[in-house]
Amino acid sequence: MNGRISSLVVMAAAALANGQTSQMIPVTDGWKFIRADVNGAETVAFDDSKWSQVMLPHTWNDKDTLAGPDYYRGPAWYRIKLAIPETAPALSGVEGKDKRVFIHFEAASLVADVYFNGVRLGRHRGGFTAFCYELTSHIRWDGDNILAVRVDNSHFEDVPPLSGDFNIYGGIYRHVWLIVKNPVCITPLDYASDGVYMKQTSISKEEAIVDVEAKVSNGLDKPVSAILSVFYGDANGVFSVIRKIGNAVEIGAGKTVSLNDQLQIANPHLWNGRKDPYLYQVKVELVCDGNKVVDEVTEQIGLRYYSVDANKGFFLNGESYPLHGVCRHQDRPGKGWAISYADQDEDANLILEIGATCVRLAHYPHADYFYSLCDKAGLVAWAEIPLVNQVYDTPAFAENAKQQLTELIRQKYNHPSIFFWSLYNELGNSGKCDDPRPLITQLNALAKQEDPTRLTTAASNEPSGKWPGLRAIADLITWNLYPGWYYGSPPQMNQLLDKYKKDANDKPIGMSEYGAGANIKQHEQNMKKAPSPGGKWHPEEWQAIVHEENYAAMEARPYLWATFAWAMFDFGSAGRNEGGTQGINDKGLITADRKTPKDAFYFYKAKWSAEPVVYITSRRFTERTDPNTMVKVYSNCDSVELKVNGQSLGGKTETSRVFKWFDIRLKPGLNTIEASATRDGKTYTDKCEWQLSKIQKQSGEPNN
Repeated sequence: MNGRISSLVVMAAAALANGQTSQMIPVTDGWKFIRADVNGAETVAFDDSKWSQVMLPHTWNDKDTLAGPDYYRGPAWYRIKLAIPETAPALSGVEGKDKRVFIHFEAASLVADVYFNGVRLGRHRGGFTAFCYELTSHIRWDGDNILAVRVDNSHFEDVPPLSGDFNIYGGIYRHVWLIVKNPVCITPLDYASDGVYMKQTSISKEEAIVDVEAKVSNGLDKPVSAILSVFYGDANGVFSVIRKIGNAVEIGAGKTVSLNDQLQIANPHLWNGRKDPYLYQVKVELVCDGNKVVDEVTEQIGLRYYSVDANKGFFLNGESYPLHGVCRHQDRPGKGWAISYADQDEDANLILEIGATCVRLAHYPHADYFYSLCDKAGLVAWAEIPLVNQVYDTPAFAENAKQQLTELIRQKYNHPSIFFWSLYNELGNSGKCDDPRPLITQLNALAKQEDPTRLTTAASNEPSGKWPGLRAIADLITWNLYPGWYYGSPPQMNQLLDKYKKDANDKPIGMSEYGAGANIKQHEQNMKKAPSPGGKWHPEEWQAIVHEENYAAMEARPYLWATFAWAMFDFGSAGRNEGGTQGINDKGLITADRKTPKDAFYFYKAKWSAEPVVYITSRRFTERTDPNTMVKVYSNCDSVELKVNGQSLGGKTETSRVFKWFDIRLKPGLNTIEASATRDGKTYTDKCEWQLSKIQKQSGEPNN
């Protein structure tokens, strides 16, 4: 194998020499790649010199999904040469070969077979959760080691999702880490979690009780005695309270056991959403052989309690806390799912800018990094497994769905931002779908077994009651409703919500999806009729109308426990060719490249954000042919004044935050539109220009 050697343990020499008990080292560059199935690629002697050189995260579908639904779904191979020398620095006194080494994949889509020095370590089935294998017994300490991974994003009948309105990008599209630990350690092999679980057993303003469990593995050929030591500190990492288990626990040779402790914090500083997302630091230390620390894991924890009332909505820490937010897909143009930390930071900042208090991370587990961003920002998160549209009634399918749910819960267990585990989305929406009720019942029970502290939910759009009782299985139910887009008119949301509230039989209901498509290059004046969802014409103005009227219906119904607009960003869907764009679902409030917030984005920003907003809509509709128009402004100021070509048309007061001036007549040529408002003694303005052509289009013909 030619190419750069990734000398990972050597890279970490300085850090390990400082006495750390474990180390995570990124395996980012030096990978060789081929988009094909190749016989013998797992063997050490295989010649990959003609393969491409890539860096992780990586996908092979970064471009072809925009060309249509026939993008490449099949196998590909990755290989990398690792140097793991015996002379690597000691971990807390443990030398060379006595270390344990693991390889941790944050995700690979969709099925991954992992080989190390020609030995098959295992197969992971599922494209969105992490997996981890131990390398120790197969390491060549005196030379190079070959890690080979076959990744396949083909359609598998036993691996959800079976279908969905989004692309299945292939590749090792999240980060890979080499983990180095001592022989006795907190194991990274428990469903690829970090091995520590902090259960918020009882939380109130007066006291917090947190049960701490650590999965401890003894890699030695003899028993050891171990003690779990738990510290907690403030948000600045100042640790002041120490508790230890009174008695040591004996762990047999080659065994893994659970060690437990409990934290009790008087008058805790609670994690209070976006108002105050306070995070404690918790350090879990593993102590063996005369008070020697052999491993440690540090986590952040936000202490909170919550409830959902069928008539009053969501409560956080005993107080009403309206959940209004957006849904997010993780892909980007030219990158697919292989996005960077900076990309995720940008997404989180835009969601915060719009003023959201919650985010639905659809339709699969997102990167652990993004959940951490939600923790720090105070965003309430909905996490879900990729059980979308279809269920097959086979043992293999059920087993994999349960595996993916268990991985999701264990890997994300300690994130305070996660309040809800979602079990499915739109079952029966397309394709073959067997009766899902037995599987969903099992998944709900599994979620409760794994994590009794959180609620389960699901997203439904099946109003016919094909499977009676399905929507009663989870603790909460939400609806994907699109009046004014796929059917009906925008005000129909009122009737739909009233109907489903009545049908819910006191189960809390919410809105998991609603919205409409929009192309920022397409515009139409004075719209009254919905465009065709599957057609080429998706004017930006209609999306805004749908959101305004849909959301008005939701605001009038405080019993909704949460509302999630679909979606925050345009996203890849190779099967779509509509709105003048191939391969894109254009229902986002922001374009897929994150460069252009659409008008509807500013509607929600005016509704939700504390930041002053004055925004003139239809600003991109610069070339006009009809002199008669309405001017619409979104603002969270009490009063807004409008000027057209320097002439004031007076101020308006509007509690809905949607300000409209009707029967405005533009002059031929250039027209200047200005809006201004005063808030807290400061004036805020917005301005745009529209060009009126002398050519008048026929009535009813779109102005584009």
